[in-house]
Amino acid sequence: MTYCVGLLLNDGIVCLSDTRTNAGLDNISTYRKMFTFTEPGERVIVIMTAGSLSVTQTTLARLDEAASDLEATPATSILMAPTILQVAEIVGRTLAETSQEVANRMGANATSASASLILAGQRKDGDMRMFLIYPEGNFIEATADTPYLQIGEHKYGKPILDRVVTPQTNLADAKKAVLLSMDSTLRSNLSVGMPLDMVVIEKDALEIAEQRRIEAQDPAFAAMSRSWSDALREAFTKIEV
Repeated sequence: MTYCVGLLLNDGIVCLSDTRTNAGLDNISTYRKMFTFTEPGERVIVIMTAGSLSVTQTTLARLDEAASDLEATPATSILMAPTILQVAEIVGRTLAETSQEVANRMGANATSASASLILAGQRKDGDMRMFLIYPEGNFIEATADTPYLQIGEHKYGKPILDRVVTPQTNLADAKKAVLLSMDSTLRSNLSVGMPLDMVVIEKDALEIAEQRRIEAQDPAFAAMSRSWSDALREAFTKIEV
């Protein structure tokens, strides 16, 4: 399993993903689930993945190959598509085709050939946008009413996002929100694990402002986790029934 979360804010985009992939209690591995495609000054794209590793890796490999193809067109390359919406359509189509091919090969086990993606980014002269893309290739978009999207094991990290994240949330608080959302998930589900990957994109910068790998022993993350636990315990003791 996995947990990936993306925030779409007035000031920019913040994305965070874990790296744990498991096929049973005794088969746990680490794989990157966040991928970036950039042409500084022209466009920046982040894709996060959850689900079948075979499907997601094949999908990303095909997107990368199409983007570097000398005969690429705006209809086939996410680095040439004129809008982020059309990028989402290319990604959705590639994901759906890959999912179907893998499912056909797996036959009776096809239920495990499923994956979903979060796509976020901005193109020059366009708005920042974020989409959750389903295995069938269709998608929904983050809005001012719901300025975040999650895939994977999302239920443990959702409450804090519901309480603190709005489109007006600044990027510093947004980073804190996604990290605490991940911390809650790490504590409650062993199928989500370190290290973590985080990307921050500032509005209209058209490049990545911050890209960070957070390891298991990261002192800043550990200190934040302890402070959050202490604050929750203190708040709990002050509530009267």
